[in-house]
Amino acid sequence: MKTNPSPDWTKLQHLYPVNREMIWLNNCGTTPANTDTLHAVNEYLQGYAAKGGSTEVRKYPTVKKVIRTILAELLGVEAEELSLIHHTNEGIGFISLGLKLKVGDRILLLENEYPSNIYPWEHWKEKGVSISFVPMAETPDGFLENLKSSITPDVKVVSLSAVHWCTGMPFPLEEIGSFLAEKGIEFVLDGAQGVGLLPVRPREMGISYMAFPAWKWLLGPLGLGVLYIAKEKLEGLNFPFKGTGSVVNDEVYLPYREELKGTDRYEISTVNFIDWVYFQSTLEMLHKVGFHNSMERIYELADYLSDKLRDAGWKLASDHFPDFKTGIVVAEKEGLSMENVVSNLKKNGVMCALRLGRVRFSPHIYLAKEQLDRVVDLVSR
Repeated sequence: MKTNPSPDWTKLQHLYPVNREMIWLNNCGTTPANTDTLHAVNEYLQGYAAKGGSTEVRKYPTVKKVIRTILAELLGVEAEELSLIHHTNEGIGFISLGLKLKVGDRILLLENEYPSNIYPWEHWKEKGVSISFVPMAETPDGFLENLKSSITPDVKVVSLSAVHWCTGMPFPLEEIGSFLAEKGIEFVLDGAQGVGLLPVRPREMGISYMAFPAWKWLLGPLGLGVLYIAKEKLEGLNFPFKGTGSVVNDEVYLPYREELKGTDRYEISTVNFIDWVYFQSTLEMLHKVGFHNSMERIYELADYLSDKLRDAGWKLASDHFPDFKTGIVVAEKEGLSMENVVSNLKKNGVMCALRLGRVRFSPHIYLAKEQLDRVVDLVSR
């Protein structure tokens, strides 16, 4: 992955108006906008107001190319293997409905998984395909053992997350992908908590299918997501979604067309182009910062917060996997109601989340250590 010079983090902090209002520590949930993005979206809207669809500001082909090019570099895939959709749930649904399973097959999912990687698979139960769950573990190695022991000859698909959304624990994707490939099992990834935080590289990790949203670690808009399908898998999927935008030369409406596009066939019809402009802006910023620098900065902030909380007597989920980097800090303290802690933090302008009875913090690059000191001071008092 390309390494850029160390950025000016203080300058970047000033790009985010949220820092003047509150301390946003729920970046693995949703993320606020920055002023450069506001300018980009406004510039496009001004152009659209003046000339409608004929505006020369932020043209559709250019914006799409920039987004897919940056993401392809980040993920180590080809741009043509990516499609801009709405969210993870939609992407997992496309994959689930496209796979060709038969009666007696089994799908393996993660215990306590986020619903976006559960509900899209449930339709298979009505078709004679069973669904089972891999028990959670406190360490990545423990989870790998649980996964291996859950594999039976009827398992044809395993769909997991890159990072557990409640604990922040990253899963050993490369080892999982290698193991599943040996067994001939399809590997589907919910990349929501991973892409932009971890070096998720589908080709290197044996991942054939993946979906993730724009609005978490990639700082993009709500309601926009990305679908990855390995090019050698694309034609083997059922495609019951054909729409105006699915075919080659889709701007020519008649005669009707049979030839489908690549993975972007899943951009079925008119897109929410304002979201694309927004996403282009945040991706260009992260690309300029350097995705490696961004990840390392998130780890640095998460480690700093973890150390401060540990010193204040808090127990951290990450203490069970100290050799694995994570940007999600999940903590609890005996004798305190975590629900009350989250509520009181919110009243004091700190946004975090309650997950499985623990407090979840997730910093991003636009935050400063002084803000984290403020958070620790609040929970200590």
